[in-house]
Amino acid sequence: MSRKFALLGGSLKHTMSPPIHSRLFELKNREFTYEIVEADEKALEEKIDYLNSMGGYNITIPHKINIIKYIDQLDQSAKRYNSVNCVANKDGKLIGYNTDCDGFLQSVRAMGAKMNGEVLLVGCGGVGRMMAIESALADGKLTIAVLESDMPLALQVKKEIFEIKSDAEISVVLTSEIDKSKHYDLLLNATPVGMYPKIEGCPVADEVIENSDAVFDVIYNPRETQLIRKAKAMGKTVSGGMAMLVWQAVSAHTIWDGDLYTNDEVNKIIEEMEILVEKDFK
Repeated sequence: MSRKFALLGGSLKHTMSPPIHSRLFELKNREFTYEIVEADEKALEEKIDYLNSMGGYNITIPHKINIIKYIDQLDQSAKRYNSVNCVANKDGKLIGYNTDCDGFLQSVRAMGAKMNGEVLLVGCGGVGRMMAIESALADGKLTIAVLESDMPLALQVKKEIFEIKSDAEISVVLTSEIDKSKHYDLLLNATPVGMYPKIEGCPVADEVIENSDAVFDVIYNPRETQLIRKAKAMGKTVSGGMAMLVWQAVSAHTIWDGDLYTNDEVNKIIEEMEILVEKDFK
């Protein structure tokens, strides 16, 4: 039986979701369709019946919070972040999930990086907040580095983490005050520094990269940011943001149909999508 799935969002001109999900369906010989549904915040309600008639759908900006009132139940991941990016239609019952955290954790695991050591997170807005919380829950000794304008946000995230995990180890510093001599097991970039079209930027000094064992950059366009290029040149273990995008999609397929994928299958799709992004923006 053919079923329909979709991505709901505001402006979806450059979304990578349709090719990613189509490849995942293809690998399991599922003849399902995946489309995009664009709607601004005012038009969300008129799209709901159509979306909720599908087997499931993904959600991106600006609907991740507003969608909650239209679904029946929230998974723990969605409750933790008060944010839904995946909905499953289970026999007419609509359940909301947040698979961004799965995408992040699987990307870091696939790198073989150590999450329960010294972790430096640069930036903590949006996806950075999730990365901060997940790093702390994985017993990371977390340092959050932000610009002065984001200091209130970082302190709020720190407070939230202590409410979930009272024994968490967290410090908050200004990006300009990162200890360049300290060793980090994992360096995480959650800022837009280095993203297309301003691809020359790097969020941290070379010394910080040099003192980090593994580097994860949430940016997927360009395929290799300055941060990733520098880290690779220094022989570090690296991963770009496309890994997180593909792994969170994998999680959605497991939720929708119980489908599981090997690391090799996922890595092949990551590679394909990185090449696609490069072609798209040349």
